[in-house]
Amino acid sequence: MQFLSIFHEINGDLKVVEKELEKYVLTQEPELTLAAGHLLKAGGKRIRPAFALLAGKFYRYDFEKILPLAVALEIIHMASLVHDDVVDASMTRRGHPTVKAKWGNRVSLHAGDYLSAVALKLISQYQDKRVLKVLSRVTVEMCRGEIQQISASFDAEQNLRDYLYRIKRKTALLISASCELGAVVTEAPEKIVRALTRYGYHVGMAFQITDDILDMISDEKVLGKPIGGDLRQGIITLPVIYALKHSQEKEHLRELVTKQVKSEEEVQEIIRLIKDSGAIKYSFDMANIYLNKAKKELNRLPDVKTKKTFKKLTSFIGERSF
Repeated sequence: MQFLSIFHEINGDLKVVEKELEKYVLTQEPELTLAAGHLLKAGGKRIRPAFALLAGKFYRYDFEKILPLAVALEIIHMASLVHDDVVDASMTRRGHPTVKAKWGNRVSLHAGDYLSAVALKLISQYQDKRVLKVLSRVTVEMCRGEIQQISASFDAEQNLRDYLYRIKRKTALLISASCELGAVVTEAPEKIVRALTRYGYHVGMAFQITDDILDMISDEKVLGKPIGGDLRQGIITLPVIYALKHSQEKEHLRELVTKQVKSEEEVQEIIRLIKDSGAIKYSFDMANIYLNKAKKELNRLPDVKTKKTFKKLTSFIGERSF
């Protein structure tokens, strides 16, 4: 399934979102503009604004109303990526050098802060207080999720509950908010808003689980970043948690996972042990549990054309390779 083809009904609107993103990364400071613009040029799925636009299709779609929200959602995501790359010391993203790699930590942090401020400016124009309330809560939780991830680095004692709580904060809540607020700004009935909120949450959980799987099994050229990046940074993901309990060499695996500096051979050894433990299948099964829950929420929504698009998007998340 081609990713872009899923969005055929909003492709034109997504192009406008892209142009608006280009406009909002322009500043009077050339270096800041270059840094923020660099991340934008690296591309991305634009999945958060796409969710917002599609969610708006379930009631009285008004692109002009949704546009500031769609742009703000992607800018919030971009800001989080810039900050993440500083914390994780990541040098590549989507096959391109990160802002950190090209401009260093100081410019990166200011670029992320600037983008966050731009998003705040965009959402401040909405009179419905739910927009600001939801996005304020979500951004706070995203920060807490990052702090939780940092504090738990190389900690092999993490369990499934710890992991699910962390990815909820890091990923699922913003995708859920994208679906929720796309409906809110088009003044959709509350039952539509609630179903889309829950749908976005379940899809967001599955999205992050598959992301963590791909960090171990994808092709580096397709993924756009080195395989095993989470392992090098000490991020304990679902496949690792499962393998630490079920691997036939769990003690050896624990020793490797908790090692703060790993050779390339050790990273590949960890991935082999994880694959041999059945952790990849288990993790895909867990992602599918969330995707099935998301599909049930779609059944609560009106039978409009966009519902089929959401079903295709749900399937893509379970099958994607990047």
